[in-house]
Amino acid sequence: MSRKIKFVVGEYYHIYNRGVDKRVIFSTKYDHVRFMILLAVCNDDVQLSRNMIPKLTLDSMAIENRVSPIVSIGVYSLMPNHFHIVIKEIVQGGISKFMHRLSTAYSMYFNNRNNRTGSLFEGAFKAKHINDDRYMYHLFSYIHLNPLKLVDKNWKDNNPSSCKSNKSFLTHYQYSSYLDYSGVVRIENSILDRENFPKYFDNKEEFQSMIYKWLSADY
Repeated sequence: MSRKIKFVVGEYYHIYNRGVDKRVIFSTKYDHVRFMILLAVCNDDVQLSRNMIPKLTLDSMAIENRVSPIVSIGVYSLMPNHFHIVIKEIVQGGISKFMHRLSTAYSMYFNNRNNRTGSLFEGAFKAKHINDDRYMYHLFSYIHLNPLKLVDKNWKDNNPSSCKSNKSFLTHYQYSSYLDYSGVVRIENSILDRENFPKYFDNKEEFQSMIYKWLSADY
């Protein structure tokens, strides 16, 4: 079945997918880290050879290791059974090529590690065109706050007693771009190409202020 949405150079998209039958696809630290490494190394016009994939390390994420990126990534977050990415098409066919590489490489890793066969993801990845600035701004909050569901499913109820612990959880959750926007220096920052996305925040304080407003908002 052909994809209804057409990717256009210069446009932004919300990409997401989950495990087949809603199964867990990130169960260990190694799973999360491997996917994040692949977010970086699959984003290159030069395709990584299959025999190199098992040898990947965090150092493989370094921006100088890439020849020519095929997409720009602005936001991402990993949850146990799904992921979210905000992405920009910068070359024709870039998103499709990148997502095919990412899904294939991670599925091979996961199946081998867990001695399983068959599809890991629930069909083709899903995509929504971000054609509204308000939607883009919303995604910066929604995707970064998504991991709170792991510790507080009712965080939107605005319980003052849980607000502090929720803030603490976000500052320690390593598997999203939250820490990078919060000014933490780490190699995972090389996944992002923030220069290719709207500059909603001049500094980390403005970003955190936006997040904390959502935490204390009435829904």
